Order: sequence, then structure tokens, then C-alpha cells
Amino acid sequence: MARVAMAAGPAFARGGYALVVALAVSWPSSAALAKNSDIETAGNAAKFALPVAGLVLNIVHDDAEGALQLGASLLGAYGTSRLLKEIVREERPDKSGMDSFPSASTASSFAAASSIQARYGWNYGLPAYAVAAFVGYSRVAADKHHWHDVAAGAALGWVVGQLVTSSYRPLPEIQAYAGAEGAALQATWHW
Repeated sequence: MARVAMAAGPAFARGGYALVVALAVSWPSSAALAKNSDIETAGNAAKFALPVAGLVLNIVHDDAEGALQLGASLLGAYGTSRLLKEIVREERPDKSGMDSFPSASTASSFAAASSIQARYGWNYGLPAYAVAAFVGYSRVAADKHHWHDVAAGAALGWVVGQLVTSSYRPLPEIQAYAGAEGAALQATWHW
């Protein structure tokens, strides 16, 4: 006799709160939005917190393949944006260099958000995209990029994340029982 139990629950019930906590830590307070330097600082914190949040999700889901895909997304987006900066040679709004187009910070943030969304769905992707959008906004507010630099970085990051990342499909947990009265097989599948 076989017994199959299908267990399903909302994404946050399986440890997804870690993403929300990591993103909340990176989100600026209203006082931090008072000055452009504070916005830039908050954006810099967010651009590092987003990949960390993705890695936390990979750990919570025991998902080594997801971690590799997140890393490939980040490297692909950052590398491509650095190459484009060398080709295009656009001056930054603050005149600090000729590497404005596209925004590598925005590309990396959107690559992480896109990878999180493609791998684990919109429950995780929506807050990740919100943080990535803030990173882009912070780059413009800090006078480091033009809006078109940020838009190009966002598009680049999104495309790379979608191309590199596959949907997470955990394997079922299977347990077999045998005794004098009979045998049973239990499969539990989380989605």
C-alpha cells in the first residue's frame, strides 16, 4: 500500500522570511533619504544586500545550482556592463569619469533580482526588483549616472538573469516503511 502526502505552503512558510529581513536591512530609512550622499550610501548597501539575500535563499532551499546560477547572473551582467563602458565611453553626470553607460551597479542588482524571481517566483522577485529599482534610483540621485544608463543596466541585468537562471524544482522527499503488518511509501513534495 502506498501513501502519498503532498505538502504545499506559501513560500514564506519555508524560510523565505530571510529574504525579507535581508532586504529590509538594506532599505534606507526616511532620514537617510534626506541627502544625496545618504541615498548613495543606502543604494550601495542595497546593491550588496541583494546578492546576499539571493544566497540566503539558496542556502534555505539547499540549492547549490541556484547559487551557481545567481553567481553566473552577477558575473555576466557585471562583465558585460564593464565591457560596454569601455566601448561607449560616456561621461558621468558629475564629470568623474568616462564610464557612465551602462550602470554596472544597476545591472548587477537587476541580475540578482531577475535570478531570484526566475528561480523562486514572484513572492521573492517582487521585493528584490523593488530593491534593484532603488539601487538604480540611488545612482541617478547621487549624480553618478543618467537615467538612460540606469535603464540600460536594468535591462541588461534582467536579460542575463532570465537567460542564466532556471526555475527551482525541489525533488520529493521519499521515505519507505516496512514491517510485519505491511509496507508503505511516503513522498512529500514542497512547491
